[in-house]
Order: sequence, then structure tokens, then C-alpha cells
Amino acid sequence: MASIGILLFFTAIYIRTGNTNAGFVNVECQAEKVGQYGQQSLLQCVVKTTQDVVNPEIRVVTWTNETDHPLLVFHKGTSKPQQGYSFAEPSWNKRNMNVSLLITNTAVEHEGVYKCTVMTDSGDGEGSTSLKVTAKYNKPTIHSNPENITLNTNVTLMCNSDGGYPKGQLRWFNENNTESTNSSPMEAKQTESGLFNLSSNLSLLKGSIFTNYTCKVFNASGDKEEEATFEVQNPIPATQTEEELGPASKIVAPVVVIGSLIVGLLLALLIYRMRSQQARRHSTTPLMSDHRELPICDYDDGDHQERDKTCQVSPV
Repeated sequence: MASIGILLFFTAIYIRTGNTNAGFVNVECQAEKVGQYGQQSLLQCVVKTTQDVVNPEIRVVTWTNETDHPLLVFHKGTSKPQQGYSFAEPSWNKRNMNVSLLITNTAVEHEGVYKCTVMTDSGDGEGSTSLKVTAKYNKPTIHSNPENITLNTNVTLMCNSDGGYPKGQLRWFNENNTESTNSSPMEAKQTESGLFNLSSNLSLLKGSIFTNYTCKVFNASGDKEEEATFEVQNPIPATQTEEELGPASKIVAPVVVIGSLIVGLLLALLIYRMRSQQARRHSTTPLMSDHRELPICDYDDGDHQERDKTCQVSPV
């Protein structure tokens, strides 16, 4: 790389010294380019000349970044690009005034300002452009702690989204579309690739649980990219918390047994009372026997309204 830089230095001195038409050449570049992470990015620069210049010939093209590191060099009819860089037109030659730079696989590290220096047989010029890199965030994922949500228990919802750039934001909304971001601090971690991993925890106090909660991810420009909704499925009553679900069967079984015993005792008491009442009724009724005498009553029907009756005791 040092030899290329020295060569370009002396070449530039030679051309600048011997060139009397330096003002006839201009390099016009697109001011800014937004490149997508993992995609190609085209940095457009075109050489413009005045009408006095006929059939200009390019002798040197140099593309550098902010650190003046050479990315693509054309000199003496030969192109020497670094890996991942090339002219936008594969069949580019010294008569082609389109000197645009193509980045084949855009990464976060490619973000910055680029400079294109062109030297021709009719003059030289220089232009610059900037590249901004963006990456779309993945759909958020939401988990709850504890996993089984109760109506009267504190709950924490955890939202995560990664793969985005620049740094974005996670925001929470309940089923009424009311935002709860102020109570849910966000943490952003940048990975080795330069992309961000966003995480946010939403704390819910007992008694404040809605049917669903939505976590939305916004990019650096404030535009929503993705969202995910967490639905609370049949919240468990407070008496059946997660800690109590385990030994619940141990509690239910004795209760059922005790209840059965109580019902059995009540039925036994009821039967006992019914039998006691029947026994008392039988004790007050005269018993029939062969030697028992029953009264025989003769009624004398007459004109009287009241009947006279005469009872005689006759053996049965």
C-alpha cells in the first residue's frame, strides 16, 4: 500500500505540473447514499468536462475513505481494487467518465465519507460523498416472568429485537394503545458486526394486568419497523399462584375426603332420626291378638241431630 501511495503522489505532481487545463475537469458526486446492510451500495461519481475538452482520457482514479486508505486505484491502464470494492461498470475503461464505486457487501464499518480523485489528460478534479448504513430490526419477541401470569402478582414482560442499525428504540403499548415506555428502561448492545441488540423490560404491578401488551421497535428515524403482541391467556386467580399449583392436589384430596365424611355423617343422622320416629309411632298403636276385645258400637239413627251410641265390648 505504501508503494501505491508514493506512486500516486509522484504521478499527481507530474500531472498537476504539466497540466494547463486544470479548471476544465470536475468530479460530481451524489451527496449522500443510504446503503442496506448486506446489500450492494453504489457511490455515484461522474467526471464532467467543459465543452473545450474533447475526448478526455482518464489517467488516474483513486477512491479513499476517511482515513485516506486507498480502496480502488486505477493507474497506467490497470485497476487495483481492494476486496469488496470495484468500479460500478464491470467493463470500465479510461474513456468512461462514470467512476462510481461499488461496495459489494455493505457492512456497518463501511459507513463514512468517501473521496474520489480523478486525473485526466485535460485536468483533474475531486469529489466526495457519504455513506449511511441501515439495517432493519427483526420482529420482537416477548417473554414473561413468571411464565404463568396471575391477576394479583407482579409480572415482568421482556421484549427483545436484534439485527438493526443504527440504534433504535423499543416502546410498549397496552390494549388501549396507551404507551408505557417511561416505566420500561431499554438497553442497547452493539455486537461485533456493529448491529444492535435491543431489550426492554415492562414491570406490571398486581391488579394492573390488561388482556394484551404490544412491543414495537422503531428505527433511528422514528419509523416503526416491527411489533409483537403478548396476550394474557386466562389469568390464574390469586389463590392459585404458580407456587401453589404444585401441592394443590395434596390439598384438594383431603378436602374431598373430609367433605365426603361430613355428608355421610349427615345422611346417617337423618336415617337414624327417621327410624326413631317410626319406632315411636309403632309403640303407641294397640297390638292385635286372639284374646283382645274390641268395642262394638251400635248407632241408633233417629230424628235427633246427635247420635246416641251404645258400645258393647265383644270378644274378637
